[in-house]
Amino acid sequence: MNLSKVVLDASAILAVIRGETGAEKLPPELLVVAVASSVNLAEVQSKLVTHGWDAEQAWEDATGVVGQVIPFSAEQAKATGNLILETRTLGLSLGDRACLALALERHAPVYTTDRVWKKLKLSIPIHVIR
Repeated sequence: MNLSKVVLDASAILAVIRGETGAEKLPPELLVVAVASSVNLAEVQSKLVTHGWDAEQAWEDATGVVGQVIPFSAEQAKATGNLILETRTLGLSLGDRACLALALERHAPVYTTDRVWKKLKLSIPIHVIR
């Protein structure tokens, strides 16, 4: 696998931060080259703050997991919207689709904890970590 580019879903980032099952499948050498969409980091931030994290600490924890934060672009927005046709029956959220749009744009494998993603038929590897 090309470790120069991997994309993390919000659920994978949260698993690392919380030390949940599956986090061990995301070793430091993978995390240092991982990227995440700013949309997914907003989702992580929201979850952490909702669970009592200080806002600044939540942001540091969220962004500290990945090597790079990728701003959500107009092209990714279009791809995210278009993915609704392939994902509607699986119930994927806007954040899920934003993550997939970034992975498709970069031709990169994506990591998630969402098992339903195994049913997707996309041109990128999808790794479900638990």
